[in-house]
Amino acid sequence: MGRYSRLHRIERMDPQQDYEEIFRLITEYEFPWDYLQGVSVAFLRDYGVPRISRLLDHTQEFERAGQKRYDDTVLIAHEIVRDGMDSEQGRAAARHLNRIHGRYRIADEDFLYVLATTVVGPKRWIDRFGWRSLSPQETESLALVGRRLGEMMGIAELPVDYAGFARLHDTYERRMFAYDPANRRVAAATMRVVTQWYPNWLRPLVARASLAVLDEPLLAALGFRPQPRRVRTATHRALRARAALVRRMPPRPAWRPYRPKPRSYPFGWTLDDLGPHWSHSRPLRPLPDEDGGNAVHGDGTNAVPGDDGHRPPPADGSPTHQEFR
Repeated sequence: MGRYSRLHRIERMDPQQDYEEIFRLITEYEFPWDYLQGVSVAFLRDYGVPRISRLLDHTQEFERAGQKRYDDTVLIAHEIVRDGMDSEQGRAAARHLNRIHGRYRIADEDFLYVLATTVVGPKRWIDRFGWRSLSPQETESLALVGRRLGEMMGIAELPVDYAGFARLHDTYERRMFAYDPANRRVAAATMRVVTQWYPNWLRPLVARASLAVLDEPLLAALGFRPQPRRVRTATHRALRARAALVRRMPPRPAWRPYRPKPRSYPFGWTLDDLGPHWSHSRPLRPLPDEDGGNAVHGDGTNAVPGDDGHRPPPADGSPTHQEFR
């Protein structure tokens, strides 16, 4: 198999019909590392919005169990797409995700933005630092997987293509990015999770390199100063050198797809392991396209399937807003 054999295969596929298979080839064979980097940047972009980061700061989840929160987010997404989004496993994982989200209500524009970051973030990272750019078929597959996930979550007014997700993403950030102390606290807690993957002596360098790939509007919203030019230049050159090296390597063999290796679950996981401990006390509800499912409330807030929209505030005093991550 040649280095571009999978690309040639993808170019003969129809993303409208084959988007899940194309997505699998992107994330398991062509760009597994780069895709995860794009998703990680997407996490940070969410924290540039004060009403998202204030909630996360209130829950203290990243302070208490940051690695598990990171792993759970990646693994739930993996479980949804692992056997196909409409497989029994994919639908079970989507119901579990909705159960976690069902504790609070949220305006659709906020949910749409969080979803858009997981579509736009990987595309922009791969085009910038991957061993090649994404093809049009690959780009649209990211958008169609995101759209299908949004449908399963009951989100209204979903973009129909990548261009729509990119417009939504950029317009929302121009309107909503603003500095708040909570942004910095949650971002710093997440950065600690990432840097702890490396030896102690390497952690300061990893932290600076991580900041060096972020754009200035995001850095300003998070309360971080831009890294010196020499650090940005060295980081970008290192990532492009990696891309050049990967381009010259043989493709990942078909028998060795990428699989998550979560640090929180060294002996494996089940769907019930994922998410906050309180989520399992909540009932599972049908998906919107299943019998009894609902899509959205008439007031434009997200309606997790089965939610009657009239829950009282939680007894523990936590904010009546969606816990995004």
